[in-house]
Amino acid sequence: MDLRDYLRVLRRGWALILAFVLVGIALGVGLTLATTKVYQASTQVFVASTSSDTTADAAQGNTFTQARVQSYVSIATSPGVTRAVIKALGLHLSDQQLAAKISADAPLNTVLINLHVTDHDPAQAARLANQVADRFNYYVERTDNNQASGKPLVELTTIHPAAVPSAPVTPNKVLNLGLGLILGLLVGIGVAVLREVLDNTMKGPEDFEELGLPVLAYVPFDKRTSSTPIAFRSDLHGARSEAFRQLRTNLQFVDVDHPPRIIAVTSAISGEGKTTSAINLAAALAEAGSRVCLIEADLRRPSIAKALGLVGDVGFTTVVIGKAPVETVLQNAGRNLSVLTSGPIPPNPSELLLSRHSKQVIAEIATKVDYTIIDTPPLLPVTDGAEIATIADATLLVHRAAKTSRDQAVRSIAALDKVGRRPVGVILNMITRGMSKYDYQYGYYYSTYRPESANGGKRLSATNGNRRAGAASNVAASDVAASDEVASDVAPSGVAPSGVAPSDVAASDVAASDGKERARVRHQQ
Repeated sequence: MDLRDYLRVLRRGWALILAFVLVGIALGVGLTLATTKVYQASTQVFVASTSSDTTADAAQGNTFTQARVQSYVSIATSPGVTRAVIKALGLHLSDQQLAAKISADAPLNTVLINLHVTDHDPAQAARLANQVADRFNYYVERTDNNQASGKPLVELTTIHPAAVPSAPVTPNKVLNLGLGLILGLLVGIGVAVLREVLDNTMKGPEDFEELGLPVLAYVPFDKRTSSTPIAFRSDLHGARSEAFRQLRTNLQFVDVDHPPRIIAVTSAISGEGKTTSAINLAAALAEAGSRVCLIEADLRRPSIAKALGLVGDVGFTTVVIGKAPVETVLQNAGRNLSVLTSGPIPPNPSELLLSRHSKQVIAEIATKVDYTIIDTPPLLPVTDGAEIATIADATLLVHRAAKTSRDQAVRSIAALDKVGRRPVGVILNMITRGMSKYDYQYGYYYSTYRPESANGGKRLSATNGNRRAGAASNVAASDVAASDEVASDVAPSGVAPSGVAPSDVAASDVAASDGKERARVRHQQ
């Protein structure tokens, strides 16, 4: 990892780092509140030599005093001082307990001694400090004297009596909060980096290069996907729409000699967005003018009919068991796009998909359209996806960025390798903005081109067939309004199974007369 990778990790893990910082600060606050307040009162004593009759004596006495004051410091906590203070103030303390409250220091090359006394009561700390200074001065003068004459060698004077302290010395709020912030920041950064190092999810092209697969599309996360599965409907020139256009382009280079016409779309596990990817790939191909049929071969948890607002009671399984011809079951979902939903869920999906009739149905549809897109079940839970891959010309794997693990990706590729159908590429889905290294934000927005402005601000609806009340289909994005023209030879206009109203043919956002404007926009892309 280089510096930019570390910066990217920090940006992606900013929420985690912030959480640890807040926890560190909270610990600092808790420590501050839990610590008993201690106040410190200080006095300062001046030490002077008594033998200073002449200037020479004064200089010599000053040198003598400077040498002695370093020894006087230890006298401050001696029993001679502590016992006298306890007796004078009537304290219920032992010599050792009072000595623990007293500290002293003497700055070098001075004749000053600083005495400090701590206590939980600020007034008591000041009284103790002044009493300690008085007893200290008396004890030093009596101890350090001329034995012959009994005259003290030094004279001690308190020059700064102790005052009642206004603030405690402990707890130190600034120190506790600062240490908590720094500790939380360091732990948060460490966890973020460690999580990145231990993260085995698939996040970028280099992860798939090790597996020998190219990434054909980077699809950004869009919260509107659940309500509007087709990207072209929510934002015609948004990042998600452009991602599927890029996928459409990249598919042209998969096999130049034998371009794939039957394309299976699958994933390792559920929840990776394979169904919406299949829908949008079909819509992107239809947008380019190709005739496309989207087949829902996920016979365990079908969702295309619900997503697109189509009839799900009849479909692929209906045709396979011979209850209806394929022409009567296909539903239009926009210009050039037909959809064959799953139909009734069978009790034996794997056997049904492996049947010769299933292959014949798919082959029949493929002969009448340019592209056949098959939505299959995920590879790891069931074998259905691998079985469909044997029918397809190419298989696309959909993996969710930063969610699909490397083991799941390897196992899904191995499942296809076992049936001799190695995937041609990967769709890296649901890329978040935090993964800026692979976040393709195209920003294709045109202020002068708005689909709703066509035809006086009203969208054109299809005229082939009666509209089902309250059923508005999500449709493939197309820049030309749908008329009575049929999506493909397989799905003639107005044809539907007996007793089932035909699905709404998607109304395009732009009138056909607006072709010049459409051509200009496509040229700019």
